[in-house]
Amino acid sequence: MPPPAPRAAPLPGPLTVRLVRAEERTRWQATLVQHHYLGCPRPVGEALWYVATAGDTWVGLLAWATAALKCHPRDAWIGWRPPLQWRRLPFVVNNVRFCLLPPAHPNLASRVLALSLRRLSADWEWAHGHPVLLAETFVDPARFRGTCYRAAGWCCLGVTRGFAKRNMRYVAHGHPKTVWVRPLRPGAVAALTAPFPPPCAGSREDAPMLDANRLPLEGAGGLLDLLAAVPDPRHRRGVRHPVRTVVALAVCAAVAGARSFTAIAQWARGLSAEALRRLGATRRTPPSEPTIRRVLQAVDADALDAQLGPWLLRVAARPGAALSVDGKTLRGSHGRDQAPPHLLSAILHQEAVVVAQAAVPPPTNEIPALPALLAPLPLAGTVVTADAFHTQTATARFLVEDKQADYVFTVKENQATLRADIATLRLDAFPPGSRDH
Repeated sequence: MPPPAPRAAPLPGPLTVRLVRAEERTRWQATLVQHHYLGCPRPVGEALWYVATAGDTWVGLLAWATAALKCHPRDAWIGWRPPLQWRRLPFVVNNVRFCLLPPAHPNLASRVLALSLRRLSADWEWAHGHPVLLAETFVDPARFRGTCYRAAGWCCLGVTRGFAKRNMRYVAHGHPKTVWVRPLRPGAVAALTAPFPPPCAGSREDAPMLDANRLPLEGAGGLLDLLAAVPDPRHRRGVRHPVRTVVALAVCAAVAGARSFTAIAQWARGLSAEALRRLGATRRTPPSEPTIRRVLQAVDADALDAQLGPWLLRVAARPGAALSVDGKTLRGSHGRDQAPPHLLSAILHQEAVVVAQAAVPPPTNEIPALPALLAPLPLAGTVVTADAFHTQTATARFLVEDKQADYVFTVKENQATLRADIATLRLDAFPPGSRDH
């Protein structure tokens, strides 16, 4: 009877996976060349390098790069067509290298993969300005069975035809690989094939407010139905894009994170012909940045805000949604002999969607402007928050009795009686998280 196999030594410390630091690049490359049969990759495009550590000891190396341009098993599994595939390919990332360093430890490979996948999308967004939705890799069946990928929740889709891309051509190398994929979030495939780009929060743009794919566009109550009555400020001759299409495109781009005319035009260029059709377009190409700029500057902004605000509140707000009312003075946006404009805005807390905005006339202040701002909005069931300036009995009655909403106001020392009443009631002893509640 053969002697039992010796047990592997335990890891010298807690297992972590982190990005390779700049001063560690040379060591990382040399270690990968020494221990991986394919050597160190030369990634084209976006890439990230990781190291797995147990305490201070390196135990594994990983490299992620842009996805393969073509992969029939993957493309058939996703179900996207080539024009959409070219636009959404940046949301797919390829595990181009994975190497465990000696000595071997049981289950280490699947644990390292799992830790890497947990942070991959956030790291990609930090480094390259957009998240990733799907991870892929290719395994040589002559060397490996892909057991660690299966243990980490990956799915084998099939076998490649055995071609590699060389410059501008595909060359047969005679070594088909198995294709493995792992979605990085629920609904990843639906996001990759959706008409509009997945919402992306990146360093170059502010965070998205809503997923444009979930906005009702067509039919009664949809965005196009709402914009059907918007008058076209342009001369009829030479109009190529309907005004409602330009405005609808701008609204969808804005809720997806675009913050400028240029960003709206760039977002529009990424749309498919089907997505443009859903926005009421009559052409297969989107409007240009100058067209978007001219239309949005010429339409009646106040009338458009009055329509879009209640609509956005209905489609975006969830039961018990919180709405913040706040005012800001726009410094530097006025003439030498004019007072700076002061705007009062109503914003959904979580979605950061502005659902109402109005200028406060100079002779007055925000207090009488708040009821006029919120009057058109359907606020039943929402919670309105405001600063101490709006802690007024009339404002509270308006929200509760007229709008069927709740409120959270701040009380400061300038309202001594109310502050004393709160202290007498000992409301500070009953916060929502109190054990004595």
